[in-house]
Amino acid sequence: MQSILEAVQAGATGDELASIPLPESYRAAIVRREDAAMFEGVASADKDPRQSLHIGEVPLPEIAPDEAVVAVMASSINFNTVWTSIFEPIPTFGLLDRLGKESEWGKRHALPYQVVGSDAAGVVLRVGSAVRNWTVGDRVTVHCNYVDDQDPSAHDDSMLGSNQRIWGFETNFGGLADLTIVKANQLMPKPTHLTWEESAVNALCNSTSYRMLVSRNGARMKQGDNVLIWGATGGIGGYATQYVLNGGGTPIGIVSSPQKAALLNELGCEAVIDRKAENYRFWSDEHTQDETEWRRFGKKIRSLAGDDPDIVFEHVGRQTMGASIFACKRGGTVVTCAATSGYMVEFDNRHFWMKLKKLLSSHFANYSEAWEANRLINLGKIQPLLSAVYPLEQVGSAALKIHRNEHEGKIGILCLAPTEGLGIDDPEKRDRIGEDKITIFRRYGG
Repeated sequence: MQSILEAVQAGATGDELASIPLPESYRAAIVRREDAAMFEGVASADKDPRQSLHIGEVPLPEIAPDEAVVAVMASSINFNTVWTSIFEPIPTFGLLDRLGKESEWGKRHALPYQVVGSDAAGVVLRVGSAVRNWTVGDRVTVHCNYVDDQDPSAHDDSMLGSNQRIWGFETNFGGLADLTIVKANQLMPKPTHLTWEESAVNALCNSTSYRMLVSRNGARMKQGDNVLIWGATGGIGGYATQYVLNGGGTPIGIVSSPQKAALLNELGCEAVIDRKAENYRFWSDEHTQDETEWRRFGKKIRSLAGDDPDIVFEHVGRQTMGASIFACKRGGTVVTCAATSGYMVEFDNRHFWMKLKKLLSSHFANYSEAWEANRLINLGKIQPLLSAVYPLEQVGSAALKIHRNEHEGKIGILCLAPTEGLGIDDPEKRDRIGEDKITIFRRYGG
C-alpha cells in the first residue's frame, strides 16, 4: 500500500500504477458477524459504534468483469454506517447473505465481517475485462447505487431495480478502507478543485438531495417555491438548502442552535427556525401529537416566508412527519428519504387528503442523477459540506458524533491520504470558486 500511495502522490501514470502489484490484504473498517447481538437490551441512544467498528486487515477479493479496484484516499461517515455499527434496525449480515445467494460473484459478499462505508474518493488501480469507460489512474468519486444492470426492472430508473442495493451497507467491500471494490457504473470524475476529503463527502448525500428536489423522480422544485428543510445544516439538508437557493426557491431552514442558524444565513438562507429556541413539542406524550404545536409551527413558517411551504424536505420521520404533513401547502409535496427519529410515522389524514397534499418517497439516486449532482459539485455550483476530518483509526469516534448529532454537514475520513489538503488538481479553479465558499462548513463545524 505504501508503494501505491507514493505513486499516487507522485502523479504516476496509469501504466505505472498498473505495474505495482496489489496487496493480498488491505486495512478496513469492519463490523463482525459474531458481534451482531452485542447491543441487545441497550437503548439505541446508548449504543456506541466505537465498540463495534474495528480496524483490521481483510483479504482483497477477485474482481468481477464489471468492477474496479479503487485506492481510497478518503471516505466519509453516513447514517447508514451508524445503523450498521449499532445493528439497527437489523444486522446487515442478512442482507449480505441474500446477495450471496444471487450469483457466483455475489458469494464473495457473504462473509464473517463487513467492510462498511458508502462514500469514497480515490484512484482506479484495476478494472475488470468488461469495463469500458474507466482506466487505471483515473481520479474518481464513488456513488453508492449498486444495481444489477441485467435486470429489466432497473432500466427505467435503476432505483426501482428489484435487487438495487446501497454499496457498503447492503454489500460488502465498502469505502471506509484503503481499497474498495465497486461496479464501474458507480464511478464518477473527482471534482478537480477539491481535496480528497472534500471530494469524498458528497456523493451519497448530494445525490440524495438532488433526486428529492430537482429530479423528475422527486418533488420537481421550481422557481419561487417555498421549501421547508429539516436539519438544514445536516448531511443532506445542507445540500438541499443550496439546491433551493440555486433553483430560485426560498429555503426555510430548521436547525437546533444559533450557530447553525448563522451558518444558514451565511449560505444565503434568510428564513431560519431554531426549533430548540422555539421549544416545539409536536408530541404531548409518546402516543399523542399536539395539533396546537403544528399550528404554532405553521404560523412561524408563514411569518418568515409569507406562505406555507410548497415542498417539505423530510427525513426525520416519526418526530416530525405529523407537523410536516400539516404545514405543507394545499396541493404541496412532502418528500421523504429517511426516518432518523423512528420509522413508524403518524399524521392526521384529514389535513392530508382534504387539502390534496402529496407524500413522495425517495431513495438515494440513479446513475444519471448522481452524475449530474457530481457535475454541479465540479462546476462549483454546489459546495461540499465537510465540517471535520478523522483518520481511519478513529472511525468509531466519528460515527459516534453522527449518532449523537454532534456535527454539522459531513465528517470526512482519511484512508490512504496521510494528511488533509491533498488531491487538488486545479488550484486556479479553486481560487475562482472561492476558498470561503468551499470551506464554509469547515469553519463552522471543524
